Amino acid sequence: MFERFTKGARATVTGAVIQAERAGADSVTEEHLLLSLLDQQDGRASFAVASLGLVDRRASMEAALAEARRRGGLTRADTEALAGIGIDITEILARVEDVHGEGVLAAARGNRRRRSGRRPFTGGAKSVLEKSLRIALGRRDRFIGEEHLLLALTARPGVVADVLAEHGATYATVERALYADGRENREAS
Repeated sequence: MFERFTKGARATVTGAVIQAERAGADSVTEEHLLLSLLDQQDGRASFAVASLGLVDRRASMEAALAEARRRGGLTRADTEALAGIGIDITEILARVEDVHGEGVLAAARGNRRRRSGRRPFTGGAKSVLEKSLRIALGRRDRFIGEEHLLLALTARPGVVADVLAEHGATYATVERALYADGRENREAS
């Protein structure tokens, strides 16, 4: 699959590994892929990210991702669903942090030991890479670019997609930003 990745997509994946290293994470997550995409300077995805204003709201996105990590990786939808059956995650989190310290749930998620020097990709990050392939094939592209990675991040349910949506980047808005240049006309010819 990686032989189909463009230079920009490979830079995004490599950048995600660097993001994980900087964060001291034991593995590469969807969050690291997103942060790496936000760092990219060239390409369709960087144009879409800029046109949607995500670069300007990076600090807000990082804060939302940190809050989700603090909740143990629960999405807002998860939190609301649990509240619907009478489980207050905020109260539980406060109690756990009172006993074990602030951020204990975020720290507990990344304590796997690595046997090799490489950081493995989580199942979620692997799923994003696979989804990017499906998106590229669905668009009849012969390559997997960083734009496909961005679309995959919005399409895969979870914290990253929620944070992107909260900041105006849904699958539909990203697709419009990427392909509003007459893609349909190019395919017809």
